[in-house]
Amino acid sequence: MKKTLLLSSCLALLLAAPAFAANPQPGETLADDQSLDYWLLDAIKTKDPQLNSAVEGSHVARQLFEGLYNQDNAGNLVPGVATDYEVSDDQTVYTFHLRPEAKWSNGDPVTANDFVFAWQRLADPVTGSTYAWYEELMNVKNAASIIAGETDPSELGVKALDDNTLEVTLESPIPYFIKMLTHTSTFPVNEAVVEEYGDQWTLPGNMVGNGAYKLVDDKLGQDLTLERNENYWDNDNTVIDSIHFQAINDKNAALTRYLAGELDYIELPAGQFPRLKEEYPDQTHAVPRSCTYAYLFNVSDKGPEALKDVRVRKALSYALNRDIIVDNITRGGQKPAYSWTYYATADFEPPVTDYSQWSQAERNEKAVELLKEAGYDKGNPLELTLSYNTSDDHKKIAIAAQQFWKAIGVNVTLNNTEWKVYLDHLKNKEFDIGRYAWCGDYDEASTYLDYFRSGGMNYGGFSDPDYDAAMKASLTAGNPSSDYDAAEQILAEEMPLAPIYFYSTPVMVPADVKGLPVENVLQNWYAKDLYRVAD
Repeated sequence: MKKTLLLSSCLALLLAAPAFAANPQPGETLADDQSLDYWLLDAIKTKDPQLNSAVEGSHVARQLFEGLYNQDNAGNLVPGVATDYEVSDDQTVYTFHLRPEAKWSNGDPVTANDFVFAWQRLADPVTGSTYAWYEELMNVKNAASIIAGETDPSELGVKALDDNTLEVTLESPIPYFIKMLTHTSTFPVNEAVVEEYGDQWTLPGNMVGNGAYKLVDDKLGQDLTLERNENYWDNDNTVIDSIHFQAINDKNAALTRYLAGELDYIELPAGQFPRLKEEYPDQTHAVPRSCTYAYLFNVSDKGPEALKDVRVRKALSYALNRDIIVDNITRGGQKPAYSWTYYATADFEPPVTDYSQWSQAERNEKAVELLKEAGYDKGNPLELTLSYNTSDDHKKIAIAAQQFWKAIGVNVTLNNTEWKVYLDHLKNKEFDIGRYAWCGDYDEASTYLDYFRSGGMNYGGFSDPDYDAAMKASLTAGNPSSDYDAAEQILAEEMPLAPIYFYSTPVMVPADVKGLPVENVLQNWYAKDLYRVAD
């Protein structure tokens, strides 16, 4: 098959730029201590790239593994294990050239077969990955039928042409395919190690990775220690020697630890940003982040009958006073959300929804009207449960939502559980209304809109044939914006969730820590790109 070099701006950037690395500026002196203490809100459930589905797990996985491409501080793609690629004229066959110097932490070479094994493993129903759908969204040949259990994983459209050449075949072209390759689910894993240790392969002493760091200790996902991987291909340009991840579920406690000098990165408790920015201007930042905070409605067979009525779902969404939440509770640069897709997503502007143009009084009036039409009023109040995972921020927002809903005659009980239990409840659809947030896996609208296609990680069980058709059409559209508009309009009409706000993450980082990606809306960071300077 004839192939041509893809001279897109994306590839041009890749070819022009070396792999991103720590880059001390002139006049800066490196500190003697190059360790990093990094905060996590929740304990990580798994370090397995194909099994992880949480933000915290992704932070850890990016240090232990490396995919075909990474991102720099501005979110641009830079080479990882791949040095470059070619694509066929019909844009369906990609040939990646892997760097021969890439090695696993045990010294074995990283090969194209390692990617083949990982990608087949991701799609294989036996693996049980909640992110298998991502490979279907990548449009890899036969991924959908493999995930459905209809085709053997060996038939996936990935092939090792030799140790350093990986070929990927798509069902049809998608313009953002390369952007999707920074996601942790696409990272390679060492087949021999996985086969030898089974579900114990990620334990200290067993685990082998190909990232800039290797696992030294892990205390139940709450406390992890990583050290530099001397076999990492770019170890000579890595500066940070060790990373200590600590899960602290109370942001106020984390703030106390930070101010005592025990942590080097934290996200601030709700409402604290203005004060801390004034007191610590060089350490306090509001970082844009491609995430949407929302309440998910369980419309599946396991959900309450009331939530199957779109009038009820709309009423609940309309009654949420988003301005009060971002102005009086979060207070960290967040923006009210009336659509699902992050407002600053590349090449797409979400359509303006009707209810976003109403006053809150008008939204409340409409909510009461809809509830009455659905058969609920003060004499027959609607009663539901709002579930959320442990966090003081989530609690404050949930209490506010409870009051907003009480004002329209809805009685809501709050249910708080720790993260691992809560995630199981979502997966098993054991909730009425669930706190939810989605952060972009790549900077393109489909990373949000594909979530509500039938199946996949769609925890609320929403399914709409017109929505599925719009998203299917977007795959072959030269400009998918009109299909995305249609999908967003369906979400606004069917309301399977209530968007609440778009993220801006208020953080504190010591002034001597340099290199964090404050301009990358995906907030994908790599400790190998960081460094500490002397006072």
